[in-house]
Amino acid sequence: MRAEPPAGGARTSLQPQDPVVLLLHDGLDNLSGKTGLAMLRYRPGPLLAVVDPAHAGRSLKEVTGIDRAVPVLESVAAALPLGPAVAVVGLAPSGGLLPPALRADLATALGAGWSVASGLHSRIGDDPGLAALLAPGAWIWDLRQEPSGLAVASARAADLPCRRLLAVGSDMAVGKMSACLELLAEARRRGRTARFVGTGQAGILIAGGGVPLDAVRVDYAAGAVEAAVLEAGAGLGPDSLLLVEGQGSLCHPGSTATLPLLRGSQPTELLLVHRAGQRHIKGLPHLVIPPLQELIAVVEGLAALGRADGLRPRVRAVALNTMQLAEQEAVAATARTAEQLGLACADPVRQGAGMLLEALDGSAGADLLAS
Repeated sequence: MRAEPPAGGARTSLQPQDPVVLLLHDGLDNLSGKTGLAMLRYRPGPLLAVVDPAHAGRSLKEVTGIDRAVPVLESVAAALPLGPAVAVVGLAPSGGLLPPALRADLATALGAGWSVASGLHSRIGDDPGLAALLAPGAWIWDLRQEPSGLAVASARAADLPCRRLLAVGSDMAVGKMSACLELLAEARRRGRTARFVGTGQAGILIAGGGVPLDAVRVDYAAGAVEAAVLEAGAGLGPDSLLLVEGQGSLCHPGSTATLPLLRGSQPTELLLVHRAGQRHIKGLPHLVIPPLQELIAVVEGLAALGRADGLRPRVRAVALNTMQLAEQEAVAATARTAEQLGLACADPVRQGAGMLLEALDGSAGADLLAS
């Protein structure tokens, strides 16, 4: 499902062949730049440069650990000799407001005839000063817009013959998108037909489309997910895998995203994503994350409600985020979690997604059909 085109341009997606320059002002080494960092790790198309004045001239691998040959430059002006491009805002500034340096670089990009893609709540196309710089043939894609033609969900995704995996998290920002994209890559390496449904700004920018769930009114949120899943799942057979990016967490008091994802995608399987050693919601130490066995039971119970097929989807595996652990500690943590829960467990970024994919494949059959 595509959002309505912004006033300044005709494009409503980022194409795989589009040459991209990432704007990551002061975000290359922290979570404020997680959108751009995800694109650096997972976008298959061309990435010409990263703009971050704080790290200009340094190696991308040195700063981020991502082994990709992309120069880090001081400004968009320094990137202009690389040729026409799309400037992509990879930053999530506090409050969604554009920092002055980032706005100045967007103005330089637009003035040079570049296009712009952004997932910020503050829409670039609604900024009169920036929109006035849009050159003929260029476009501004503000992806965080409610799609048109929405309807209330009616469990139609249950009619799709493909397997549908939804990632659910114990907290926000634990790696749900990364886990899905690692599974996508592993499935394709093995010759499987697999597709990905982006539901947040990074996932949509990487996939080129999806549904910006946090821009949709609550009554239509499940319907928007349903429409995106039906679109992505069209033509997929029973051996195909449709991976739906998770958002938020049932454990977080400020999050409402998991329920419409469960309703709209009608998953056949679930993947639990958790950060190793995390005991409470990030930034809210008074809110303890329940034992994972309890969380699994709650998620599975909710996933069984509101279904047209009578199925009870199960959590089939655990993607454990071990980024903060040393190598041996990560191995021990995944082994311990697997033993505690009786489920396959791996860090898909660090250890590969093969074990998780095999656990999903091994789950097909009578167990899946249990009501």
